Amino acid sequence: MQVQDQNGRLAAIRAAFPQEGLFAEKEWLLSPEAFPIEKKFLADLEQLGHRLFVFQRACNQLYQLSIKGKQPDWVARYLDAGKPRELIEFSRRKEIRDDLPRVIRPDLILTDKGYIIAEIDSVPGGIGLTGWLNRTYSAFDSEIIGGANGMLDGFRTVLPIGGDIVISRESATYRPEMEWLAARSNQQAAVVLQSRDDSGFARTPKSAGVNVPGYSWRVASAENHEPQDGRAVYRFFELFDLPNIPGTEKTLRANAEGRITITPPIKPYLEEKMWFALFWLQPLREFWRRELGEKYFTKLQEVIPYSWLLDPTPLPQHAVIPRLEIHDWREAAKFSQRDRDLLLKVSGFSPLGWGSRGIALGSDLPHAEWEKRIAHALATFGSSPTILQKFHKGALFEHHYWDPESGELKTMKGRVRLCPYYFVEGDRVKLHGALATIAPADKKFLHGMSDAILLPSKTQL
Repeated sequence: MQVQDQNGRLAAIRAAFPQEGLFAEKEWLLSPEAFPIEKKFLADLEQLGHRLFVFQRACNQLYQLSIKGKQPDWVARYLDAGKPRELIEFSRRKEIRDDLPRVIRPDLILTDKGYIIAEIDSVPGGIGLTGWLNRTYSAFDSEIIGGANGMLDGFRTVLPIGGDIVISRESATYRPEMEWLAARSNQQAAVVLQSRDDSGFARTPKSAGVNVPGYSWRVASAENHEPQDGRAVYRFFELFDLPNIPGTEKTLRANAEGRITITPPIKPYLEEKMWFALFWLQPLREFWRRELGEKYFTKLQEVIPYSWLLDPTPLPQHAVIPRLEIHDWREAAKFSQRDRDLLLKVSGFSPLGWGSRGIALGSDLPHAEWEKRIAHALATFGSSPTILQKFHKGALFEHHYWDPESGELKTMKGRVRLCPYYFVEGDRVKLHGALATIAPADKKFLHGMSDAILLPSKTQL
């Protein structure tokens, strides 16, 4: 691509930036080019969405069977650890028993052998950002995954007749992108209504999601949200934050009484990273094979990293922890740096379970700090479970970006986190966009940062 064309694209991207921004007080590096994805990989990504939907449905089923005594009771005991009794009871209400998240966003680390799923984000940010990136880059690139309106169309399947996007102060960084998302959804609804002909019928296809007046999307603060009967809620706050959001009592009561729907559902057990450890446990192997089917089970084994629960319960004298060949977790504290290519992750119901705050890579830690963290994880397992996960290093990719300091286009050699966004409609799951984050090669944890490139993905022709 000619430098002149690249500069023109960068100018168009800057001009399209919303005045209110997309992330509060956050910046990233711009690129004139979307991240290219080969057609074969894209086909696999499109299939991954349904596999993860079936996996989440199986997780929900396993928990339900566990509390009924039809699967091991320790499954629910692990998943309920550290959670308030009233929240556990709410999550078990029959009215929401089958409810599942309507947006699925895995964090994929691209490796030399393909990719690995670092985790599945239960309350994913980036929906509005990816929507804006898709729309902006589609003005000069026809191969953007999801197209100009893919993310908007996907989100409208979550709140098809409008609703409230409820955000807590803890999640306020993401409020600007959700404001953009709500504003664009309202604009599209207005366009549909204006397209009606004299007979009163919309000329716009039904899939546009709006065919009667009165639909609206709005962003509301969780702390003072007033639910309205029949008006759906998209929850954009973590459940550990509920004690700091007294205003949610009315919203939860309305959901319990069936007056409103909430997605993602109020099910803290579905928002635990430990599901990857449960996936690999031998006693649950037949359950996963049966619920996922042999093909999906095998495919997910290829991309879910091997994980362990740091449960301090003593093992029988003849037993060892699989793949680590140790009898007691305290032996893991003695691992050499070479053997510590392992991630410690707070599983979920904690401020440390959000983002990369509760993650540490063993090989990066001094031995004394590694020992200390293992000891802490074992001591707090009953109230805040931690998992151990095999670390997979990202492959290196080269990509152009604009360096604001030098005022020049440069090439970054970095590692990629790819976040495909899947939207669920019944049993149908569709990919509507994919956000790529390219972080400098020396970064171990790949997430949005000021020295990373954030960009949409495209089909490589």
